Amino acid sequence: MDIFAGDIVYSKAGRDKDRPFVVMSVLDTDYVMLADGRVRRTDKPKKKKIKHLAKSGQSSAVIADKINAGLKVTNPDLKKALAEFVEDYDA
Repeated sequence: MDIFAGDIVYSKAGRDKDRPFVVMSVLDTDYVMLADGRVRRTDKPKKKKIKHLAKSGQSSAVIADKINAGLKVTNPDLKKALAEFVEDYDA
């Protein structure tokens, strides 16, 4: 499964099951770092196995551009990006 920084994914396992996240970074072929701006904030992202994720097929270009440019991604940025793509997510 190809996952890139800025992709919006859903957790398939664990206590955060069915919760949307934004991929902050790809560590290797098995792990990524995730944040949502609420529970998992940008200063302490969650390390999760890729096999426990479901791709939504959506990606936030704004977040991906900031990550690739080395700029700081803020928690409000993540909440706004998730609110755009996830129906019942409030920014």
